[in-house]
Amino acid sequence: MNSVERSNNSEPSSPDEVRLLETPLHHWHASHGGRMVDFAGWSMPVQYGSIIGEHHHTRNSIGLFDVSHMGRLFFSGPQVDLFLDRFTTRRVAGVEAGKIRYSLMTNAAGGILDDVLVYHLPGLDGDSSYYMMVVNASNRDKIVDWLNSQLSSSPGVHFVDRTTQTAMIAIQGPLANAAVAKISQLAPDSLPYYTGATTRVLGHQAILSRTGYTGEDGCELIVDAEFAVEIWSRIFELATPVGGGATGLAARDTLRLEAGMPLYGHELSEEINPAQTDLSFAINLKNREFIGKSAILAAQKNASLPIRVGLELADRRPAREHSEILVDGAKVGVVTSGTFSPTLEKSISMAYVTPNVAALGTEVLIDIRGKYHAAKIVSLPFYKRNT
Repeated sequence: MNSVERSNNSEPSSPDEVRLLETPLHHWHASHGGRMVDFAGWSMPVQYGSIIGEHHHTRNSIGLFDVSHMGRLFFSGPQVDLFLDRFTTRRVAGVEAGKIRYSLMTNAAGGILDDVLVYHLPGLDGDSSYYMMVVNASNRDKIVDWLNSQLSSSPGVHFVDRTTQTAMIAIQGPLANAAVAKISQLAPDSLPYYTGATTRVLGHQAILSRTGYTGEDGCELIVDAEFAVEIWSRIFELATPVGGGATGLAARDTLRLEAGMPLYGHELSEEINPAQTDLSFAINLKNREFIGKSAILAAQKNASLPIRVGLELADRRPAREHSEILVDGAKVGVVTSGTFSPTLEKSISMAYVTPNVAALGTEVLIDIRGKYHAAKIVSLPFYKRNT
């Protein structure tokens, strides 16, 4: 069957009402003080209390994140790895079971359709391995349609969008893995970074991966929706006595920015070529073909394209998205993300600038609401945990 199965929430009660999607943990968030907002069509907790507090308990203890809005696509059929390898900037074909690959997906012009995680995981209790892809919530429909349009060239390949039938929970921080080890058949610390396995958590089948989006160690769980509250609540009970707790999207953003991790719609988009992103580890060009490869090769030779850099501001006022960057009165770039860093206690930003000003230490000015603020180019990431 060469089509994708979708699942839909109930229809709006009136034509003018926009019905937000809800994760299996929605009612838990609402009943525990979560401030719910519309994020990519989902009702998600942006914070529970102090954003800075949630940021610090992730850096110092355990941050518990509901990331069930991320799309989860499961693949089956002959030569699935070869099928996926045609659409990812990082090699998938031949990667052994247990490995997880961060990759970009590009169109023919080299524009980034999404950044994704491709999982090749062994089945539970010796079952055959399978492939899964995690995509951004805002891009799920686009990626599903894109992949569905390519299935005619790969007879027998099938994929199922199981986003609404499952939940995804991120447990991040220096004490995260120890907490999960208390309820998981497989200890997260037994997995190398960016690997995963099928296991059982509180007796329920789950995907456990040593992955995250905060710059901290930790893991992520994918479980059937019906078990999400039970598992989340148990981890929450383990986190709170050691200074951890539930963490919203706002702190997730400050954490990922400190870690220099790009966010789709900010540092990544269809207007940006992978060659500009400083993500060379996720771009494998040798001895393989994929959609967008020729455009990436061409961009690598174009010395005029803006490239991604880090910026450290001289004062505490953050430079937000779209703020212009200037050198000698001329615009040389634009900020894509910015915040005041709770860990470093300084304002930081990521930006795209012209290569001639991208050297570390270059001094620039940033236009923040009509006033110029001094900054300098610094290396990414801004923060790196002690290992």
